[in-house]
Amino acid sequence: MMMNWYPFCKATKQQSLYRCHLIAMCALVLVLLVGCATPPTRGPGQRTPSIDSSAPAASFNSPIATFSPVAWQQIPGWQEDDLSAAWSAWLESCKAMVKRNSTRSWSGVCDRAKSVSGSNPQAVRRYFEDAFQAYAIRSNSSGSETGLVTGYYEPIMNGSRVRTSRYTVPLYGYPAAWSRNKPNPGPTRAELMDSNLLRGSELVWVEDPVAAAFMQIQGSGKVKLDDGTVLRFGFAGTNEQPFKSFAQWLLNKGEITRSQATMQGIQSWAKRNPRRVEEMLNANPRFVFFKELPSNVSPDLGPIGALGVPLTAERSIAVDLKAMPLGAPVFITTTRPLSKQTLRRLVMAQDTGTAIVGGVRADYYWGTGDAAGELAGRMKQDGQMWLLLPK
Repeated sequence: MMMNWYPFCKATKQQSLYRCHLIAMCALVLVLLVGCATPPTRGPGQRTPSIDSSAPAASFNSPIATFSPVAWQQIPGWQEDDLSAAWSAWLESCKAMVKRNSTRSWSGVCDRAKSVSGSNPQAVRRYFEDAFQAYAIRSNSSGSETGLVTGYYEPIMNGSRVRTSRYTVPLYGYPAAWSRNKPNPGPTRAELMDSNLLRGSELVWVEDPVAAAFMQIQGSGKVKLDDGTVLRFGFAGTNEQPFKSFAQWLLNKGEITRSQATMQGIQSWAKRNPRRVEEMLNANPRFVFFKELPSNVSPDLGPIGALGVPLTAERSIAVDLKAMPLGAPVFITTTRPLSKQTLRRLVMAQDTGTAIVGGVRADYYWGTGDAAGELAGRMKQDGQMWLLLPK
């Protein structure tokens, strides 16, 4: 999938986070929020790269981006980043990329990684600098090396397997009635809520309808039961209705200001206007269904991205697959949300989304829970990216 204020403009990442994400994500992400019309989807195996991810560096090309080889010393922040912190994420990429294609370019560098001590920052740095060539990325449409960096996260809520006086908001599985004959499009959210179609499809019950809606936008999430059990849910499908931002709906009605068009701002509005929450949520006709993922999954494990591997907090990003290979290492330099504090680090292109469009465009995965959501909900920064390809 990953929200971003996305949350407001995101669309469901699909199989992975299982996918979802629309555009919306930002706090300032408002533009995405407010302007997004198509939800980003993220999920393993749902898409294949639009470019040849197995091509050697010398022949690699993209329809929307231009790549120029650069020396490591030319990449701001490269020498300062602790590359060993990205090592586990890189090994996850290797697992998937070697399975996806057996070309010497990726299988060679992944085989070489087996002999590297991932806990040794110097060894990891030597590995990347010896095995890869870095390429500065320039957008063909804008001609610029600077693009947009937003953020997304995985929600976590308290809940119950059964409805209680505290947990009254259901998360639904895919309607059994649609397994053989699915309407396209299906009923809107408002129509679904007024019908009996979803009765019996409840998977779990949570407290907050707005938080549940944000989870739909992200396309996946976790629910913690009172006994401490953590359930993980992934994307199972939608009603095929277009995504419409409820942040934009609130703006159009003068209910919030642009600076309040964030996840946090919307939650505050909902607390002040509990009787109008359903009206707001129904402004988005799109409805997302979930499926419970295996119970043997560690609660600390990140959601599954489009590459089919767990995402790593602050070391995984979603990208436009027309711009670069899924799974590839990317060095990104940007700033933290609403800040001029630099954020420069090696990340892995392990996810994608329909809202993630452009040669220099990334959706930065912050992790799980409220703290990650605070950062994701406010991130809409300028950034630059360098693609690392096997020599």
